[in-house]
Amino acid sequence: MPSEKSARVVARKTERNRPIRTATRTYVKRAQDAIEQGESEAATESVQRAIKALDQAAVKGVIHPNNAARRKSRLMAKLNRLGY
Repeated sequence: MPSEKSARVVARKTERNRPIRTATRTYVKRAQDAIEQGESEAATESVQRAIKALDQAAVKGVIHPNNAARRKSRLMAKLNRLGY
């Protein structure tokens, strides 16, 4: 069981990181949806936004840099499979 102070710190960090994590997930989901629909311009644009959000989340320490790199790699692989 964490001490009272560390519990406060964790709660504060969770509160600060939640909107960043949520926005990142939203951008990734939009990019995946655009790729599945096959819209080339919308897909590339949404993938770029998702990559930017993942990079920002990694820089701020919300997610691990390797996690961001893996997600970006998977997004780009899906986009490239469509031939854009």
